[in-house]
Amino acid sequence: MSHHQVEVNQSFPKEGWVEEDPKEIMQSVYECMERTCEKLCQLSINISNIKAVGVTNQRETTLVWDKETGEPLYNAIVWLDLRTQSTVEGLINKAPGQNKNHLKHKTGLPISTYFSAVKLRWLIDNVDEVRQAVQDERAMFGTVDSWIIWCLTGGKNGGVHCTDVSNASRTMLFNIHSMDWDPELCRYFDVPMEILPKVRSSSEIYGWMVSSVKGFQTSWCLGDQSAALVGQMCFQEGQAKNTYGTGCFLLRNTGTKPVMSDHGLLTTVAYKLGKDDPACYALEGSVAIAGAVVRWLKDNMGIVQSSSEIEKLAAAAGTSYGCYFVPAFSGLYAPYWEPSARGIICGLTQFTNRNHLAFAALEAVCFQTREILDAMNQDSGVPLTQLQVDGGMTSNRLLMQLQADILCIPVGKRTLIWGDNGAGDWSENRRSGCGITFNLSHRCDEKRAEPEGKALDLPNEIQGTSGRNGFPQEGGWRLP
Repeated sequence: MSHHQVEVNQSFPKEGWVEEDPKEIMQSVYECMERTCEKLCQLSINISNIKAVGVTNQRETTLVWDKETGEPLYNAIVWLDLRTQSTVEGLINKAPGQNKNHLKHKTGLPISTYFSAVKLRWLIDNVDEVRQAVQDERAMFGTVDSWIIWCLTGGKNGGVHCTDVSNASRTMLFNIHSMDWDPELCRYFDVPMEILPKVRSSSEIYGWMVSSVKGFQTSWCLGDQSAALVGQMCFQEGQAKNTYGTGCFLLRNTGTKPVMSDHGLLTTVAYKLGKDDPACYALEGSVAIAGAVVRWLKDNMGIVQSSSEIEKLAAAAGTSYGCYFVPAFSGLYAPYWEPSARGIICGLTQFTNRNHLAFAALEAVCFQTREILDAMNQDSGVPLTQLQVDGGMTSNRLLMQLQADILCIPVGKRTLIWGDNGAGDWSENRRSGCGITFNLSHRCDEKRAEPEGKALDLPNEIQGTSGRNGFPQEGGWRLP
């Protein structure tokens, strides 16, 4: 098979602001589809055998566009953007008891800058073009999946305006029990329901593509972390995965009943694999900064020249020598939900060098995962015994070994082979296991890091480090 990827640029017009160009997003989609089809043809694979196109996306990133012209009315506001912090503080101050979980009984979410409703409210309040389009009933709102599907299926010429349940559940406008937009929540954020996309299941035919590579159905839609949960085959209650990307996202399948967290986690819709299938839910621990800390070390500080170099530097040190890094560049997400928090590096001495900082950065990712795993174990009452992982940072063997040591459980990643089972409702295939096999050949397509270096022969074996934590607690900083 084949693939192609294109990096989408982010812009930072002000401190705490993070944006993407909606047109560049679509151009990257078109380029990826076209280049992948070209590569398939080079492998003598007939692209007419492609059954459908699926979409996975950043979940909370928010867009508004004009349905008559097809033009975006502002850049996409990215999920970790902080411009709505004052709006969020105002909403929390007005909530009964100043409780940031005031809406959690409906949404599963705290009131936070993370989610789409406050980003949409900011756009309506601060962008004249958006406000006018809403008044003229020309505006369409969506997360990135809605924008992509609308463009692929015709755009202003009859494009399908929809989203799936996993993306809708990240807006703070969606009732995770009724599985639809909630009029009371829309009134709370003063968002007109007419601009919202239709909510569909994660696996059904949404429409036919009429742009770029034509003639294919769009029939799959999952938010990126839900897609990773499905890709790791975490279909059973209690199974969990952690994705190491820009941020870090640990999801645990809780079955067909939502579990409300008492320890700072989110309750989210994981997937709904067919119109008539029940929705499955997950507990989620979201960390804003994981892989982004490596980019910061490279682009802002010049400590590494490439992302891959950090493993070599950290391995050369073998320890942080008491240096600790809290990369709260966008505040702290789970389990604290404190947008005013900022990053800190402490424990520096004259002996500290860039190798120790590189090690501390990797440890920071692992400590954050440990915190949300501890919260998840407390909420579920059943400790996790192993963790499936994916995402770009999992190629860092030292990081994965550190993670196993800090969690004190095995950490593994695996690949899947998908068979030819058509498009549309995948629920029956899932139940019978059709089209899914584990590729467990001698090439070690499943790689597992056991605690305390049992599985991987690293240059510097890392000893078990369970229980260390360098993150802020209520009332002050708690250090190892």
